Amino acid sequence: MKSSYKRLGDFIHKIDVRNKNSQNTKLLGLSMTKEFRPHASNIIGTDLSRYKVVDHWQFACDFMSTIRVRKLPVVLQENDEQIIVSPAYTTFEVIDSNELHPEYLMMWFRRSEFDRYAYFCCDSAVRGGFNWDELCDVQLPVPSIEKQREIVKEYNTIVNRIKLNEQLNQKLEETAQALYKHWFVDFEFPNENGQPYKSSGGEMVYNEELDQEIPNEWNNGLFKDFAEIINGYAFKSVDFSESGSLPILKIKNVQPPFVSIDSSLYYKKEISEKLNRVLVNNRDVLITMTGSGANQMNSAVGQVGKYYFKSPALLNQRVCKLVFKDESYRQFAFLFISKNEAQLELLSGSSGSANQANISPDQIRNLKVVSPPKNVLKDFENLATVIENSMRVIQRDKLNELRILLLSKMSVIETNQPETV
Repeated sequence: MKSSYKRLGDFIHKIDVRNKNSQNTKLLGLSMTKEFRPHASNIIGTDLSRYKVVDHWQFACDFMSTIRVRKLPVVLQENDEQIIVSPAYTTFEVIDSNELHPEYLMMWFRRSEFDRYAYFCCDSAVRGGFNWDELCDVQLPVPSIEKQREIVKEYNTIVNRIKLNEQLNQKLEETAQALYKHWFVDFEFPNENGQPYKSSGGEMVYNEELDQEIPNEWNNGLFKDFAEIINGYAFKSVDFSESGSLPILKIKNVQPPFVSIDSSLYYKKEISEKLNRVLVNNRDVLITMTGSGANQMNSAVGQVGKYYFKSPALLNQRVCKLVFKDESYRQFAFLFISKNEAQLELLSGSSGSANQANISPDQIRNLKVVSPPKNVLKDFENLATVIENSMRVIQRDKLNELRILLLSKMSVIETNQPETV
């Protein structure tokens, strides 16, 4: 071990500040992407005085979930605002931020190598799994505080560019949704003279199946008229690997309106013919078929996202993909199903259990939908695709690669030999 590596326990200590008089009601949970998220529990009538307070530059972690999610859910409170977290979580802070920068430490926690180490400790169970003592025994490089600040600044520059890129893409998705509403909800698509159809006096007729007026010569249909639903494959635990070329997409990877590959496990074996049907390619649309259960940390049923990566992936069970029956249906079908996420969640109540919501492929296939003429669909496809092509897909991939590369390089800071933790 190089001298630049230090024992983490020499730099951190536990804290246990309780929410006296239940004054703070901002209860947050921990996500598998190592961020704070809104807590799913109903806190009405709950005694919040037992909950732990997390202040600026303090950490919260959930040791109990490490064995289940193969990583340590640990989050740094980067904002000035005080929050509260479950009393079951461990809260801690850096003793002296002039020796170890809290954001530098959080970067270390984000490394995939660190999560593998934490899971290994649970799997080996030599000392009862990953716990506070195991965390304190972690060895990490601790360069000068000036060097730490330089590394943090470089990392934050990349992260902020990723966030800006995602915000721009989000705006483009919102523009596409607004266009969909204008054409297929308000029926203001361009008529043969280029004027808004309905407000220009276009003929509307009542449709009993849809229980609404629609443009003349339009019809009602079902979602299966536009797209087929392909279920993911039930991979076994032996199929998952920490590295490889094909990420396996799970429920947690669908983060509307996109699909993320962060924190994915991989498939290293040769692709068999039976797996070809669950290959996910650039621009494919995914839908979560199962929602948050009692032991899940993320996601909800019926969430819709697009996969914007040049390299393919594989689809795990309880996530489905759409296969469009005609390329001119792609944008219309995607925006329709995205707009109806709330309806999908409502449908899950009829087939889910008390702890877990589910929807079936047939429920998606049989959603009622307005059916425009082919020429209108083609015109919309062309216009919506221009918006989609404006998305910074390649830049998003490259920025994420840079972020991961910077995290991986932390193990060789001021040393010639990499460390595994």
